[in-house]
Amino acid sequence: MIRLDSIGKRHGKQILFVEASAAVNRGEKIGLVGPNGSGKTTLFRMITREEQPDEGQIAIDRGATVGYFRQDVGEMKGKSIVAETMDGVGPVSDIAAELAELEAALADPDRVDEMEELLERYGQAQAKWSELDGYALDARAREILAGLGFSNELMDKDVGTLSGGWKMRVALAKILLLRPDVLLLDEPTNHLDIESIIWLEGFLKSYEGALVITAHDRAFMNRICTKILEIDGGDLTTFTGNYDFYERQRQIAAEQAEAQYERQQAMLAKEMRFIERFKTHAAKAAQVQSRVKKLDKIEKMEPPKKSKRPPMFDFRAPPRSGEDVAKLEGVVKRYGSRTVYDGLDFLVRRRERWCVMGVNGAGKSTLLKIIAGELSPDVGGASLGASVKLGYFAQHAMDVLDPTLTVIGTLIHSFPEASLGTLRTLAGCFGFSGDDVEKSVRVLSGGEKARLVLARMLYDPPNFLVLDEPTNHLDITTKEMLVEALSNFEGTMLFVSHDRHFLAALSNRVLELTPEGVHKYGGGYLEYVATSGHEAPGLRR
Repeated sequence: MIRLDSIGKRHGKQILFVEASAAVNRGEKIGLVGPNGSGKTTLFRMITREEQPDEGQIAIDRGATVGYFRQDVGEMKGKSIVAETMDGVGPVSDIAAELAELEAALADPDRVDEMEELLERYGQAQAKWSELDGYALDARAREILAGLGFSNELMDKDVGTLSGGWKMRVALAKILLLRPDVLLLDEPTNHLDIESIIWLEGFLKSYEGALVITAHDRAFMNRICTKILEIDGGDLTTFTGNYDFYERQRQIAAEQAEAQYERQQAMLAKEMRFIERFKTHAAKAAQVQSRVKKLDKIEKMEPPKKSKRPPMFDFRAPPRSGEDVAKLEGVVKRYGSRTVYDGLDFLVRRRERWCVMGVNGAGKSTLLKIIAGELSPDVGGASLGASVKLGYFAQHAMDVLDPTLTVIGTLIHSFPEASLGTLRTLAGCFGFSGDDVEKSVRVLSGGEKARLVLARMLYDPPNFLVLDEPTNHLDITTKEMLVEALSNFEGTMLFVSHDRHFLAALSNRVLELTPEGVHKYGGGYLEYVATSGHEAPGLRR
């Protein structure tokens, strides 16, 4: 459906693609991978004709429709959420807007004199709505919105009242409702909870068109993608299989390339030694000349490119805490008329790693805030144990960074006695390499700020980590580094995450918050799935 033929593209001095070729065929589900800045978004923009390649061409089958979900959603206001979702899906969206306008007019007492005309127009619009199968479209829009976490009551409210993250969900719903021949999805799992991610997996598995997707969720990529398209050094390379298969094949290919290069280097060195040794020997002159000609004809291999994996940092061991790390006794917490907790008892013991599961509004962040001392219970008590040094990561933690400092300046300010080399290595672990350490905090993205906060927290680690969605906006490589660092962490953890790989790798206890009550599971996330029969509280098999 889409063919990229020998494309070249540069942005200023940065070369993104050099004679790169690939194809997207009908029904394929392709994961697009590559380091930050390698050109993933640029490739999407070239497919949608928002940018043009400098060389080569991109051909799209005649009549094929392309839908593109991007991170900047634009302005949304003045329509209900369901109407905004249907906006742009052919003429039926115009009729939906007209019906909404007429319904408001019919309910307006100041327009009672126009009632007969309004009723006639409303009847005509309803007839067109039925003719265009608008009721089915409305039902499909509501089904998609429900899958992405919207309640029935919320769907009819003004889209302008939503936060940026929820507007992203509306933008995603619009693309999914459109059902184009080719779906381009740029980080669709950002801002989604685990239930919505799992619903999206099911939707995309049954989607019959072609799909090209970027995501920082390993489990999601493994379940959806049957092919991986890698951008690396200006080239496009295709791997058949899911993300785990791609990683294994990439490692095998790298090892083979390294071995071939070393064999050729050894052969070249051997030949050069012979030439140097016998170049002045008349009896060996013919052999020397033969080997010189042979070396001239050999195509010299380039040294294999090393994958840019962040360096591992040797994090220091935290001080030992008492056996009882945190305790909640008879905690009651209400927001207005809504009761979040009604007599909650909860004990966290040393070396336990609790992940907290629950649907939106279940009180996951509230629990973490109460334990971290950011929020007081209405009734009951919350206390930390002896010798507990708590570190709390929340989304607002990024707001306390000084915008006037650079990345390295932030670390120097936090740890003035540490050597510059140590802090540069720490920054490199969290994705700030080379000149990136000189970037101002003011210009950092949300993900970069999160990485900086985590780096600062883990350099001098507390013995009790309370983490609220620490993996939001982190790429897969940085997540792997974080998982590896936290796997070796000797303290206690309590965390919320929608990343199933992160949950499975780090948890050894699960606290499930449901409307029916609080459930505790003695094993980690994988044991929770096996025991409960579902991957998240809002789902049932």
